[in-house]
Order: sequence, then structure tokens, then C-alpha cells
Amino acid sequence: MTIFNSVFTWFMKKRIHQIELFMKYPNEVQEEWFEQLISGAEQTEWGKLYQYKSIGRLEQFKERVPIQNYDTLKPYIERMLKGEQNVLWHSGIRWFAKSSGTTSDRSKFIPVSEESLEECHFKGGKDMLTLYFNERPDARIFTGKSLTLGGSNQVNQLHPDASFGDLSAVIMKNLPLWAEFYRTPHLDIALIENFEEKIEKMAYATKDVNVTSISGVPTWNLLLFKRILEITGKKNLLEVWPNLELYFHGAVNFTPYRDQFKKLIPNNEMYYLETYNASEGFFGIQDSFDSGDMLLMLDYGIFYEFLPLENIGEDNPKTLTLDEVALDKNYALIISTNAGLWRYMIGDTIRFTSLSPFRIQITGRTKHFINAFGEELIIDNAERALAEACSQTGAIIRDYTAAPVYFNGDECGAHEWIIEFEQKPAEFDRFVDLLDETLRRINSDYDAKRFKDMALRRPLVRRAPEGTFFNWLKEKGKLGGQNKVPRLANNREYIDSILKMMELVG
Repeated sequence: MTIFNSVFTWFMKKRIHQIELFMKYPNEVQEEWFEQLISGAEQTEWGKLYQYKSIGRLEQFKERVPIQNYDTLKPYIERMLKGEQNVLWHSGIRWFAKSSGTTSDRSKFIPVSEESLEECHFKGGKDMLTLYFNERPDARIFTGKSLTLGGSNQVNQLHPDASFGDLSAVIMKNLPLWAEFYRTPHLDIALIENFEEKIEKMAYATKDVNVTSISGVPTWNLLLFKRILEITGKKNLLEVWPNLELYFHGAVNFTPYRDQFKKLIPNNEMYYLETYNASEGFFGIQDSFDSGDMLLMLDYGIFYEFLPLENIGEDNPKTLTLDEVALDKNYALIISTNAGLWRYMIGDTIRFTSLSPFRIQITGRTKHFINAFGEELIIDNAERALAEACSQTGAIIRDYTAAPVYFNGDECGAHEWIIEFEQKPAEFDRFVDLLDETLRRINSDYDAKRFKDMALRRPLVRRAPEGTFFNWLKEKGKLGGQNKVPRLANNREYIDSILKMMELVG
């Protein structure tokens, strides 16, 4: 253990220096990666199609290669799933991260190259530890095990050499030996496909292990924690794992879950570190305990472009590079990667909270918003308003979704919310008023539509019985992994489905 800590300390100091370099010279680092990516893909089918060999400037790249999404790259990826190589990227692609992102029935298969595993996902994992130890030099997480609640893995039958699974499963199947040594539970349990069976077996397998750190999606981790407390009869997780000190979280906004975690882990020294690790790449890591944003990682084999939210949907919209972005504006994230994703719009929106160094916050999804009446409500607005309403009324939210209520005769529109509370608000009507008032304060478009109830009336908030969202996801076959409830939708597809389930149960 002492030898390992010494080796890691040496690595950490070296890596911190490299991180400081890209913080100091962000544009130069990104330019260098752009050149490497273009050069690496010159002889691929994609590179020949768009004549990468003659691309010398970024503007040429933007002019030749249209912005892509999964549907436009899908024909190429389907061929790669069958074993074709040198299509989008020059090295062999044998792994695919299966991603749904939302409850959509259609799965995406994101190519994962050896380079993206090593230079992006694994590098991000090591950097999480590096930045944590940099903040907390006396950390002792290597005295115990790291509990990882991930997805499931299965072999792709289209081609015997190609495998796919949730990103967490792909990573676990390829972990270096030293990392596997510090992880719990065994892969036989961690990769069980049936989520309820996995939770049960994980609970029994880890309740007596010296767990010092945890990683995973908060929603699913909470289910595991509560099951462990049921089995052990303990009051909180520190009675089960007294040396627990760190939780890596991502995929969803942590704010609605923070109070639940504080109750389960009553330790003011507990460290919560946010990461931005998607199937398409590892993008950001929280580098300061006091901040609610993440350092944009610039040397992971990813070249970034940023599309202003108001320009989405335009023909050939102008994208920005790091030296052109502004603070507190919403941008759709567009990436070109060392796994062959070219000018790929991943569907997330971010905003910059700092330009030196570049730090970001995730603000939502390009398809997850409500704009039925011109109110342009995004997930970031919703999360902030709910946090304020919870803070003022003592409520804790387990899950939620919202959608528009359309005009009906003389009745104006509204937003309908379904909220499953872990702890109900002391005053429900005050909770609804605070939600509405905060949205009006932080979103001028929403406020304008609420003026005298002309376009929008007071929100309709429905309290969902315990287990509603879990059962809905289960019915959809979307338990576990990175599956999550769509927070906002501009139509009533999801909310009507949930309401129907509530009626049947009620």
C-alpha cells in the first residue's frame, strides 16, 4: 500500500503539471489535438470522403464536414458493428458503449477505440483521483475498496469480435489490474443485467467490505444504500462503511439528491466530486471542493466546438471555439474524437462559469426543454427553482418530470409537474408558489408568459406515490446504468404515460 501511494503521488505531481499546462495554454492544446485527429483519420473512409489530407485550417473542416448526430453516423456505425474497420477511425473498434441517455426505445452504439479508452476514459478516471488528492493530500481511499454501481455488458451477436455494454461496463471489462484490485464487487455481480438482482447481490457482497469511495448515478446508488441499511439494520452508511470519504457522481444534477446523501452519510468531511463522463467521452471534472462547476479537460483526444443554443436548427450554423465563447451563455456541445465521432452534437447543453481556466456546468439537453409558449425553460432553470422550493419548505425530491399543458378553450396553458418526494414539503402550496416565483425570477421569458396568466398559469404539481418513477422505468426496461427519467419534455409523451400508470395504481 505504501509503495502504491508513493507511485501514485509521483504520478499525481506529474499529471497536475500537465493539467496546469492545458489550463494555461488551452487554445494551443486544442489546436494540437485538432491536427492530430485530422491526421489520424486521413486514410479512413470518412477522411477520404471529406478530403482530410488537404485540410489545413479549422475553417476548412467546418466548411466540409456538416454537424453530425447519431442518425447521420448510424449507417457507418452499423457497418462497424458488423466488423468493418477503418471507417470512421484508423485503429480497430471492438467495443461499443450502448447509450440511451433517456427513456427512448432506440439504443445508440457509440464506438470506443483503444485510444479513447486509454487517453480519455481511463485518463479521466486517473485525473479524478489526481484532482481529489490535490485537494485532499491526506486522503486514504486506497486503504479500502471503491464501490462501482454500473451497467450490464453483453456480447454483440452481429460480429464475434465486437462487444457492447453500458459505458461503465465497457470500462470495467477493460480496467488495468491495479484498478480492478481496488474495485468492489466482483465483475460477476457488477455486470449482472437484471438490475433488481444486481442490487440485491451487490448489497450482500459489499456490506462487510471496507468501502472508502463510491461512484455511480445518484438515483441508483440510493436504492443500493437503502437496501444495505435494510439488510444490516444500521441507521446510516457510516455505520456500515466507517472509512467512507468520497463519492464520484455524474449523469444527473446532484442538487436534488444532496440532502438525501447527507442523511445517509452524516459526515461533514464527506467529499462529493462531480464528473462529466458520457458514452461519447470524458469531458469535465470538478477540481475544487468549493465550486459547483467542472474543469473542461482539454487533452483527452477531443476537439471541442460550441453552438449557441439560439442557432440550433439553422442550416450550417456557426460554431465557436474556446477563444470565442462567453460566460453564462448556453451552448450545445459538439465534439470530434479519437474514436471517430466527427462534429458530433451529443445533445447536452453547457455554460461557461470561467474562461481562465475553462470551467463549465451542464445546463440540460438540446431536446429536453419546454418551449410550448415561448418560455424557453431548460433543465438548469428547473433544478434551481426546485432547489429553492425544497430549501424553503424542507422538501427532498426523489424524482420529477414536467411537460406543457396546452391551451384548452378559454383556459391558458401551464406546466404540469409530477414530483416524487423523499420528504414532502411542510407547506405544499408554498412549495408550488416558490417553484413558480423562482422560475419567474431566473427566466425572463417564463416571467413574461406568466404575466397576468395570459399565456401560462400557475404550475400544476402532482405528487407521485413512492416508487412511481422506478416502476415506470422498470416497465420500459430501463432500470440501472445511465438510464434516467427525462426531466423536461416539450410534449406530453412521457408525462401522460406516467399519469396513466398512477391512475392504474391509484
